[in-house]
Amino acid sequence: MNSSPTAGAGPSAARPAALRTPRVPVDGPARAQYVEDLLGDPLAAGNPHGQEALLAADERREAPAATEELLARFGLAAEFVPGALGGRLGGAEELAQVLRPVLRRDVALGFGAGMTALFAASAVWTAGDERQRRETARLLLDGGRITILHREFAHANAILRGEYTARPAPGGGYVVGGRKEVVINADRADAFVAYVRTAPGDGPGSHSVFLLQTDRLPAHAVRRLPRARTHGMRSAHYAGLELDRCPVPADALVGRQGEGVGLALRTFQVSRSLVSGGALVAGMDSALRYAVRAVAESRRGFVPHGRRSRVLAGVFADLLACDSLAVAGLRLLDLAPEHALVPSAAVKYAVSALLHEDLDELTAVLGARGYDRGPAYGGFQKLVRDLAVAGLGHAGTADTQAVLVPHLRTLAHATWRGEAGHEAPAGLFTPGGARTTLDFRRLDAGPRDPRNGCDGLLAVLPGAAGRLDGRRSRGARWAALADLARVFAAEVHGLAERCAALSRRPDTGAPAPAAYVLIDRYCLLLAAASCLAVCENAVPGTPDGGLLAEPDWALLALTRFGRRLGLEVPELPDGVTQELAAGLVDRYRRGRSFDLYGMRLA
Repeated sequence: MNSSPTAGAGPSAARPAALRTPRVPVDGPARAQYVEDLLGDPLAAGNPHGQEALLAADERREAPAATEELLARFGLAAEFVPGALGGRLGGAEELAQVLRPVLRRDVALGFGAGMTALFAASAVWTAGDERQRRETARLLLDGGRITILHREFAHANAILRGEYTARPAPGGGYVVGGRKEVVINADRADAFVAYVRTAPGDGPGSHSVFLLQTDRLPAHAVRRLPRARTHGMRSAHYAGLELDRCPVPADALVGRQGEGVGLALRTFQVSRSLVSGGALVAGMDSALRYAVRAVAESRRGFVPHGRRSRVLAGVFADLLACDSLAVAGLRLLDLAPEHALVPSAAVKYAVSALLHEDLDELTAVLGARGYDRGPAYGGFQKLVRDLAVAGLGHAGTADTQAVLVPHLRTLAHATWRGEAGHEAPAGLFTPGGARTTLDFRRLDAGPRDPRNGCDGLLAVLPGAAGRLDGRRSRGARWAALADLARVFAAEVHGLAERCAALSRRPDTGAPAPAAYVLIDRYCLLLAAASCLAVCENAVPGTPDGGLLAEPDWALLALTRFGRRLGLEVPELPDGVTQELAAGLVDRYRRGRSFDLYGMRLA
């Protein structure tokens, strides 16, 4: 792509006329099904939105234009605009459900045509004034694009490297300058939400947020740089943006000057939760489907007692566990966003780590098919590349660790007895439960009572251990799950003691290496708690509720977590792995998703 000397003419010219959005369901799960059916069978020959077309676009390093146009006609951008401003954005869980059909097919498409818009606009929904909120909503609803210009991080990769600075202009407003080489949709955005340095140093007041609308900026000061070649998300439009002494009006400032770091901490809670509950879970679902297909098409077929079926059953249990944690994080954003800072970081950290391990396991199952570039299996290698970019690699891990490490000291002073009022409410663990709404203005980055929020999730473990004792009479598997719950409840006390020992060490200003080990343990315990809570609250008779309400998947997931933690876990009762593998195959044959929702696939 050639660099353009103009600020906004290209994107505006390419913007479609007023979108004629078809009549779509109001209910979120129904809209998710609508999108699934709209995109069609991904393996059908000739489907312009299927794997053949999406992989061809990836090979050409081009966005899949036909599918982007289809999603625009559906009005995907309306999913990122709050209902009060004319959009369809309700709760975070509902949004993740609607995005999963797109992300299961193509993570790069989900980011390029969708999620990035919310990552940018969330700062405006959180702290913008009425004009900024209204104009951002209108831009998106009219088919325009908005993207985000991150500030530079210490652990920067190409996407996070480089930054912009602003100084007061003599006649009012600001003058902004700087350059970033890799920004998604930089070459076709109509507006940028920019985290800009407005003060020296690295303190909390160092950056501010600006809404840069290209039609309000002088063309000579905005230079769109050529497309950047990335290893993952090759069909997404990554390009550079240079601002050269660009005058910016005073009313472009979002919130107050110096509020940028705080706004990032608040809005990244939404980004982390959606990346986990949207891209990572959907990607794991697709990766597991490739592996099941490969085993089913092999010479021996699917052998319930075989090694490969044991691997697939284990990854299936991990997927359901990751989704349990992700849904809890998404519903917490909706129900109690004031307490979502630490949980959102823990969800992202745990799901990313488990996904990385599971992809390695699935690669071994796929064998040579994992390197196939055709439409049947080529999507697996694409997923491996794209998911690395979606999680921002090491930078994404460092970002979540920066939130979690300080929290370890508060764990040392928390009470872990699961008293009434301390345990997270059951409403967090009911996938597809009562409709909720995300209020961005309630997002908070300040410290909270450790008995609430993330630690309320952790308190589920001792609570569930007590309740599961009452289910022992149902059979050996419930008894085994009750025993496992006791092991994990004891580990909660052990974690608190280790955090207390850590807190007694002199504060050197840098986290002790032991802190990172404790983060691993902490996040796996949260995943275990979410597993048990979803199993407890599952309702038999709902789509695949029978599977979730039975102990097998939670038994296998907690056993795998326990082994990762080095805990003494009992042997699984006979038949658990085989029956869970059979449940996985049943979903595959019936055309159902592998996540908590068991959605009908096109």
